[in-house]
Amino acid sequence: MTHTLPKNSSISALGLCAVLFGLSDIQTYAAAVDQPNVLMICVDDMNDWVGFLGGHPQAKTPNMDSLAAKGVNFTNAHCTAPGCSPSRNALLLGVEPHNSGLYPFYNLNHVDAESLERFTPLPFLFRENGYTTVGLSKVWHNPDNSYRQDEQWDEYRMYGTGKKNKALIKEKGYHPEPYNKRTIACPASNPLTDFGDYNAAQHAVRFLGKEHQKPFFLAVGFILPHASFIMPEANWDRFLDPISEPLIKADDLADIPQVGQSNAQIYVEIPVRRDKAWEDIRRGYLASINFTDDNVGLVLEALEKSPYADNTIIMLWSDHGFHLGEKRSFSKFSLWEEATRTPFIIFDPRNRSGNGQACAEPIGLINVYRTLCELTGLTAPDYVDGMSIGPWLKNPHLPKEQPALITWGRGNYSLRTTDWRYNRYFDGSEELYSHKEDPNEWANLADNPEYASMMQELADKWLPKMEAPQVTSGRELYNVADADQPTKNVRSYQRYVKQYKKEGLQPPLD
Repeated sequence: MTHTLPKNSSISALGLCAVLFGLSDIQTYAAAVDQPNVLMICVDDMNDWVGFLGGHPQAKTPNMDSLAAKGVNFTNAHCTAPGCSPSRNALLLGVEPHNSGLYPFYNLNHVDAESLERFTPLPFLFRENGYTTVGLSKVWHNPDNSYRQDEQWDEYRMYGTGKKNKALIKEKGYHPEPYNKRTIACPASNPLTDFGDYNAAQHAVRFLGKEHQKPFFLAVGFILPHASFIMPEANWDRFLDPISEPLIKADDLADIPQVGQSNAQIYVEIPVRRDKAWEDIRRGYLASINFTDDNVGLVLEALEKSPYADNTIIMLWSDHGFHLGEKRSFSKFSLWEEATRTPFIIFDPRNRSGNGQACAEPIGLINVYRTLCELTGLTAPDYVDGMSIGPWLKNPHLPKEQPALITWGRGNYSLRTTDWRYNRYFDGSEELYSHKEDPNEWANLADNPEYASMMQELADKWLPKMEAPQVTSGRELYNVADADQPTKNVRSYQRYVKQYKKEGLQPPLD
């Protein structure tokens, strides 16, 4: 790419630079002055159990809290889809599932080319515009990290969770029998270098310690707190006090439509409640987030010590939230608050007036693509959905009428406004919650005629008018009842409900 000089460059300044650096260096120097760097921190499965969102009183996240205090903390941010693959596909391709047809989980390497050819991956756009692009670990959903890898990245390294056998500490935590990688929660005595997230952080530290002649787009993916909840013993030992359980209502699912109920991962809760393991699992989740915070801190400290700190936009997001017993569920895969709400922070050091404030307006992660383009002076492709949220970086209290839209399967949508959540499923069934009066989403108001006109207005104005057909090639995990698979998930949920009742696994009363 040919780099242009800063608009305010004078001929005399150019002449001096030519003598000192040579013409080619002028071009890279000018690009570095004109365009900011981007550090994008991508966290897997992290809900609001972080200090800066106040989702759990025992959260220990000092490094992310510090970043939130410096930048704009979007406290009402929501994923585009409550699953790793559809969420990251939407964010990195810049397209809503109802426009792409990428509703469930995919291996993009096996999706037919015709379904993807009109999309420009975000790292590819930055590379084509003169940026050095580096991707570390889980940026795309695995195995999509190999999708057009050579085109997107100047450098890519997948550290994952590590292939080495971790020395699990049997005396601490929950070790399910039979082994279940989704619910194990315990520390390991391995050295830090056996943990993939630590290695990803160290790679980022090394990169930030180098001299760069071009602006860079550095995407660092951290896998914890995605299950398995296995972390260093030091992080586990920071949570030895009894773990506070979230507020749970025994009959929480009673007023929810059948399609919505089927999103509850009750089949995971059965062995967890049988083993009385919830406290250790929640401890493991908090400790996993704490380990991720340690690694985020390593990267932020390296940036602060580098010459790039004053010209690097930092963006931190999680691909979706996570249930830890609420709504009888474990994991994500629902249109409720626990699964859709996500940490989201932007710190632009270039004198943004909103820095140091929180924004409570509804912000969807679909807006990441256009926002980064606007902040770096790039032009987003015409097809890209969403908007730039630059105005909310300047004034976090600016009202925002448009709700965040969340999709889980074709025909299933949630609209999150400042004060309300409205869910409508493919069969026309609905949920409505007032977050002012009912932040736990315990009382479904959809059958109350008082709110009928409001729901209709929300649906008419903000729900998709057209839906792309589901892309079937490359499809992998498909665990939702939707317009294309209306009964399978419902039937399996009903079987597990019978088992749950038969075993007498009663949840807390309130």
